[in-house]
Amino acid sequence: MTTRTLVTCALPYANGPVHLGHMVEHVQTDLYVRYLRSRGDDVVFLCADDTHGAPIELNALKQGVSPEEFVARWAGEHQKDFADFQISFDHYGSTNSPENRHYAELIYGRAKAAGSIVRKDVEQPYDEKSKRWLSDRFIRGTCPNCGAPDQYGDACEKCNATYTPRELKDARSAISGEPLTWKKSSHLFFALSKHEAFLRAQLAKPGFTHPGPAAQLGQFFDKGLADWDITRDGPYFGFQIPGEDNKYFYVWLDAPIGYIASCEQWAKKTGKAKDALEYWDESSNARIVHVIGKDIVYFHCLFWPAVLHVARLKLPEYVHIHGHLTVNGEKMSKSRGTFINARPYLDLLDPNYLRFYYASLLGPGPEDLDFNLTEFRQRVNAELVNNLGNLANRTLSLLARPELGKKLAPPKPELGKGLVEKALARVPEIAQAFGSFDHRTAVKAILEVGYAANQFLTQHEPWKTIKHDVEGARAVLSEAAEVVYLLTALLDPIVPQLAGKLTAQLGRAGLTFKALDGAKYPLLDRAVAIGEPSPLISRLEEAQVARLIAAPPEAAKPAPAPQAKKEQKDAKGPAAPPAEIEYDDFAKVQLKAGKVLAAEKVEKADKLLKLTIDLGEGAPRTIVSGIAEAYAPEAVTGKRVVVVANLKPRPLRGIESRGMILTAGPGGKDLVLLDPGDVPPGSDVK
Repeated sequence: MTTRTLVTCALPYANGPVHLGHMVEHVQTDLYVRYLRSRGDDVVFLCADDTHGAPIELNALKQGVSPEEFVARWAGEHQKDFADFQISFDHYGSTNSPENRHYAELIYGRAKAAGSIVRKDVEQPYDEKSKRWLSDRFIRGTCPNCGAPDQYGDACEKCNATYTPRELKDARSAISGEPLTWKKSSHLFFALSKHEAFLRAQLAKPGFTHPGPAAQLGQFFDKGLADWDITRDGPYFGFQIPGEDNKYFYVWLDAPIGYIASCEQWAKKTGKAKDALEYWDESSNARIVHVIGKDIVYFHCLFWPAVLHVARLKLPEYVHIHGHLTVNGEKMSKSRGTFINARPYLDLLDPNYLRFYYASLLGPGPEDLDFNLTEFRQRVNAELVNNLGNLANRTLSLLARPELGKKLAPPKPELGKGLVEKALARVPEIAQAFGSFDHRTAVKAILEVGYAANQFLTQHEPWKTIKHDVEGARAVLSEAAEVVYLLTALLDPIVPQLAGKLTAQLGRAGLTFKALDGAKYPLLDRAVAIGEPSPLISRLEEAQVARLIAAPPEAAKPAPAPQAKKEQKDAKGPAAPPAEIEYDDFAKVQLKAGKVLAAEKVEKADKLLKLTIDLGEGAPRTIVSGIAEAYAPEAVTGKRVVVVANLKPRPLRGIESRGMILTAGPGGKDLVLLDPGDVPPGSDVK
């Protein structure tokens, strides 16, 4: 039976534009969803704008519009940005909707009936002049930590300290400017403390979420789970609580309920389900997958599961947690010009660049990832453009030359079957990686498929043989076209626009992971001609990338500390291009095909492997290589590699290393071994 899966991203707050940090989450979720669809799953991909709360009310007030008008503006901009990044939502809703009110009241009613809603008196700040209770965002004052003036009631934007409104110095209302008055108010709480045993068991379930963040949540059990205040006093932009006087649901109650409301809206719009409960009732057989940032783990792995459990609704099967985005190694900053919103990026660069780059970095865990602009450009050019794009372009453009007339040769197993079968053998590995959010492993394997096909072309040189052996060149190019066709399916989750373009150039129907299940050589109907080829994607130039960073005002640029000058100089990286060398110097480099016979880790050197390599010389060579972060010893054993064979021996960690193996990628975990192709050890690599 086809698996039914509902996948959600966290709901962007309708208080401003989406930025490249948001896109980390939405791109990786889209990759996962597109893969599931490609393998034939029944998938619903949902999101919505999170629209309620004091910050939105405050900003609407400043702009002289109603909160409804304010959030409607951002809803349109958010959806356009996501669409232009090719995020394939089935529905994008809003928490300010009748459906969300309905499910918020339903869940509250069930929780109340189950005894999980308790009433407590709380003391809150009040503005006597405007006659309203004040949330943290309606309070301004002096930071008690660093003394910065005009800070919010809960956190300082200058030093990042957190505190309570009572700790804020000179606290006043952001509406009237009056000092705070403190009054008691009766609030409703969700009794989270009653559900400790259930939540401990939920977190212990294998596969529910990443074990690292799950372990960190233990601190909340250690100090005792606190009941959750789900009430805000009016006026407040949100839903009024049934049966209560001037009390509203706190935004963090109705925001995750927006997942259910968006599902209800999708069901009404498409007719593909009777209602949201086909997915969300506790008896449903659907899978629910949430994708969130590590800053909201508490809400999604403690509060939300407890609410769903009490309300007799379906719990998520898996909560995938990702890290934060930095730019050039630092937190995104408006003062440094590195806080990059989605629309300015789209105005300057192709979204396929960013989708590919993010995919190449995103692993299955919650580690942060860095949008390093130099690495971004180099990686896009080396891997997406030069490897995959160039393979497609030179294969198809040569087939389209007049003497070949876009026609393919009949299959020639002795020539290309091995190439294609090795590529097909990588499909299960790539599928498993996509299905477990390990996108960088999928990208790495796809690149290796591309490198092997490029080596195949380099070995047979059809651009030369076409001059004297047209049919021989046609045969070589037709076998390479098989790999190009396979790549359309492998690349579709990552860069669907480019995969579709490539499929059209091949003149074929789209290829899916489902179709690849059990696929065999040949993949192409050789009687059908290819379509009209064109370059897949252009190179990314340094000047284009530089325009992403807005130059901050001179006053905002901090002077470097004296002790930091050397570190800054060392950290500049590849700012200046390397010096050019003479062709005769390059010609001295001797590249040979080798085969790794054995590999082991070098003691006290986490990045190094000791490799025993057959270079066709009788006795094998020992080479020490810095690939241990990318390859385990057992993973590299048996692989073919390209070796710089005429380097002078050098000692590394007490081992004489005789040569160097060639890799591609920025380093660390992100390295790919260059494959010389199916040639004997010791063969020259041209």
